[in-house]
Amino acid sequence: MCGIVGYIGYREAWPIVLKGLKRLEYRGYDSAGIALMNANGQHIYKKVGKVAALEEFAEDKDKNGTIAMGHTRWATHGVPSDRNSHPHTSNNDKLSIIHNGIIENYATLKEELISRGHQFKSDTDTEVLIHLVEEIQKIEQIDLLEAVRLALKEVTGAYAIVVMDKEHPDRLIAARKGSPMVIGVGKGEYFIASDATPIIEYTKNVIYLNDNEIALVTKDDLLVKRLDNVVQTPLIQELELKLEMLEKGGFDHFMLKEIYEQPRSIRDCMRGRIYPEEGKVQLGGIKEFVEKLKNIDRIIIVACGTSWHAGLVGEYLIEEYARIPVEVEYASEFRYRNPIITEKDVVIAISQSGETADTMAAIEMAKERGATIFGICNVAGASIPRLSHAGVYTHAGPEIGVASTKAFTAQVTVLTLMAFYMAQQKGTITQSKLVGLLTELDNIPDKIQIALESNDLIKEVASKIKDSRNCLFLGRGSGFPVALEGALKLKEISYIHAEGYPAAEMKHGPIALIDEEMPVVFIATQNSSYEKVISNIQEVKARKGKVIAIVTQGDTEVKKMADYCIEIPDSDEAFLPLLATIPLQLLSYHIAVMRGCNVDQPRNLAKSVTVE
Repeated sequence: MCGIVGYIGYREAWPIVLKGLKRLEYRGYDSAGIALMNANGQHIYKKVGKVAALEEFAEDKDKNGTIAMGHTRWATHGVPSDRNSHPHTSNNDKLSIIHNGIIENYATLKEELISRGHQFKSDTDTEVLIHLVEEIQKIEQIDLLEAVRLALKEVTGAYAIVVMDKEHPDRLIAARKGSPMVIGVGKGEYFIASDATPIIEYTKNVIYLNDNEIALVTKDDLLVKRLDNVVQTPLIQELELKLEMLEKGGFDHFMLKEIYEQPRSIRDCMRGRIYPEEGKVQLGGIKEFVEKLKNIDRIIIVACGTSWHAGLVGEYLIEEYARIPVEVEYASEFRYRNPIITEKDVVIAISQSGETADTMAAIEMAKERGATIFGICNVAGASIPRLSHAGVYTHAGPEIGVASTKAFTAQVTVLTLMAFYMAQQKGTITQSKLVGLLTELDNIPDKIQIALESNDLIKEVASKIKDSRNCLFLGRGSGFPVALEGALKLKEISYIHAEGYPAAEMKHGPIALIDEEMPVVFIATQNSSYEKVISNIQEVKARKGKVIAIVTQGDTEVKKMADYCIEIPDSDEAFLPLLATIPLQLLSYHIAVMRGCNVDQPRNLAKSVTVE
C-alpha cells in the first residue's frame, strides 16, 4: 500500500522526495506528507488528498534541507484527514515516523502508553509505534537505533518505516518486515523508498532490505543489522529499470500506455524462452526442478485479484497440455485454512509486485509443509522471488496504473510457457504439436497489435453503455477467467457493478437480472464452445439484453444476433485469453474516462496490497 520516500545527502531533499511521492502515488493517495530538517529545526507538512494538494499547501513554507522523508497514505486505521496523514511525531515531538503496513497490537500498546501519560493526536497505529520508540528510549536510556530495534520486537504486524530525530539531524533509520523497502546507494547520499521507481533517476545501485532488518543511514555510511542485533553485509544490486518506463510517453493515462505496451511486454516475456522452429521451451528459472515436475501429485496456484484470474487460465493450460492436476486458490483464503499440502506438491505464487501480503503468507505456510514454491513476479528483488525455491520473471516492465493490464497478460504468457515446458518434459505433447503452438505463440504480439486497432470501435461501444449501472461478462472454458478479468477491470476503474460468470451458469441465477438496460459482454470466439455460447447469446437476446460480443475476425453467426461485435484475430484456443482480454481492457478504460473517473488511481484501491 502506502508509498515511502527518504533522502539524505548533499542535494536539496524536498524536490527529490516530492517527485518521488508523485511517482509512488499509485501506491496510496488519500493524503501525503513530508518531514524535513534544516538549521531552523524539523518541519512537517502534510495534507489530505493527493500529492498536488501537499505541494500547493507547502508552496510558501521553509523547504530547505538535505534530509527529508515523505509518505503517500492508503488509509487503514483512521479516515483520510490532515491529522491522520503521515509523518507522525512522538509525544515529545522530537521523533517522527512514516510507515507502510499495519501494527496489529497497536490498541494494547496505546492503552499502556496512555497510562504512562502519552497523548495521541491521530487515530493511526503508526503514531502508537513512534510513541513506543520514545518510551523505550526514555526508560532504557539508549540511542535511537537501539530503541527502534527493541520497539519493533514488541510489535505484531507488517511494516516498512523511516524514523527521523530532531536531535540527530544527520541520520535516518529504516526497517522492514512484510512490506518492501529499497535503499538507493549514491556518492555521499542515500535514497530510501518502498519501491525503486523514485530512485532510478539518481542511482541504479540498490539494496533490498530483508524482513526483520533495520538500517542506520547517514549521507556517507550505511549500517544494516537484524532485529536480533547481528550486523549484516548488504548486497548491492543493479536496477534494470529505465527512467522512460515511468513516464506516460504521450498517452493520456498510464493505463492506456500499458495496454498499448502489451505487444512489447509479451515479446519481452518470451524472449530467450521459446524456439518455435525447434519446438523447444527453455525456462532457466525452474530448470533444476525438471525431475520434480515429472513426479508431482498436483500444482496449487495461489494469488489475489487479477493474478488469481491469470492462475485460472494457467489451470486450463497446465491440465490440458501437461496433464497435471491444478487447484487455484485465493491466497487470502488459503492461508487461513488447514490445507493438505505435501512434499509432492508444487505451489505457484503469482504476484505483480512480489510483495502481496496474503500470497507471501500462503507460500510461507506451504514451504513449512514441504511444498516446492515457484514464483511468478514482475519485480526483480521482491520478497516473493526471494521466498521461492525457483520461478520466472514476467519482464513486463513497471506497471504504474493501479488496474493491472500488461502484468496480467505477461502472467498468462509465463503460465502458457510453463504449461508447454512441463508438457515437453513429461512427454504429454508431440513435437509437431509443440512446434505449431510455439509458432502461433510467437505471432501473438503481432495479433495483439491488430486487436488494438479496434480502439475506435470500442470507444464507440463504450459511449453507448457508459451510463449502465450493471454489466455481465460471460465466457466458457478459458474464456471464463477472461470474463472475470473483464468484469474486475470495469468495477475497478469505472465503479460500475459488474460480474463475471461461466456462460453456462447464466441460467442458474444471473439470467434474472437481464433486461433492456443490462449490457452483457460475451467471449464468443470460434473455439470448442462456440455453438454453446451462441445459444447463451440467444437466451440473452430473448430477454432484450444488450449483447457486446468479442468474436473471431470474419465471424458471421454472432454478428446476426449481437448489438455490437469487436473482432480479434483468429488463433489457437490456447491463446484466447491473451487476445480476448485486450478489447475488454480498452472497453473499461474508455467507459471510465467518459464517466470522469480517475483511471490510474481509482478510489479506495492501491497498486500493491502489502497489508492483510
